[in-house]
Amino acid sequence: MQFVHFDDFRLGVLNGDTVVDISDLVGQVGVGAQSRVASLIQNWDELAPKITEAATGSGVPVSSVRLRASVPKPGQLVCAAVNYIEAGRPEAGPFNAFLKPPTSIIGHGDTVELPDAPVTVFHFEPELALVIGKTASHIKAEDAMDYIFGYTAFIDVSSRGLPGGFFLGKGWHTFGPMGPVLVTADEVPEPNNLRVDFTVNGEMRQSYSTSDMARHIPQLLEEMTKVMTLEPGDVVPTGVHHEGLGPVQGGDVVTLTVENLGMALEVSVHDAQNRTSWTG
Repeated sequence: MQFVHFDDFRLGVLNGDTVVDISDLVGQVGVGAQSRVASLIQNWDELAPKITEAATGSGVPVSSVRLRASVPKPGQLVCAAVNYIEAGRPEAGPFNAFLKPPTSIIGHGDTVELPDAPVTVFHFEPELALVIGKTASHIKAEDAMDYIFGYTAFIDVSSRGLPGGFFLGKGWHTFGPMGPVLVTADEVPEPNNLRVDFTVNGEMRQSYSTSDMARHIPQLLEEMTKVMTLEPGDVVPTGVHHEGLGPVQGGDVVTLTVENLGMALEVSVHDAQNRTSWTG
């Protein structure tokens, strides 16, 4: 099943070119979009038959609504770092990850605002992200897939050349485009065999397979949950293959398509400084 948030963060089921509002089924309007996501996940066994029935009803054209982030404000946004086998890095190195502020998340059609800071280059890293389905702590790789509710697309916007490590590199407002679709795990049987395509102004910049992860999803979750507990609704971007990574600047429109995840994620880029020359 495929879910989207739309307009004032109503929750809907995507049915072809239409979206069917299921907000009232999942949680009362006004409780908050993320609370509704948590309710959807935690009560899935009970809600799934009702949602399946509701999804056959009339909807509205997707083209007539404003799509929002698929997971508007997860409790934790935990990003894998250096998680792909690449030229010069033929095997997995030490495990590494970082926390990105959930307040950085924006949705489809929104705008990334490049900050006024002495950045050498801005990179947009297209990634497959996991949405956690149940509390995960000290889990084993062989059990890890049971802890995933679904998948969504994510762009880890990064500013290079600043001090402060991941905080200044990754944490700025609007640096977390996500969505627009949250696809349940049953519709993605091979998440470590998906094509990820990323274009800038219609030009292909990156095209890679999630099969090239240094730590595939089960091993990744095992490593993460040795350190921290993941809760339902948390989001885990799984890293990027750096081949083809290049500068992005104000005026660009970027598009991320992840195989099996429905609609592409597209955002525009704005830079009040109108910078056009990069050193990296």
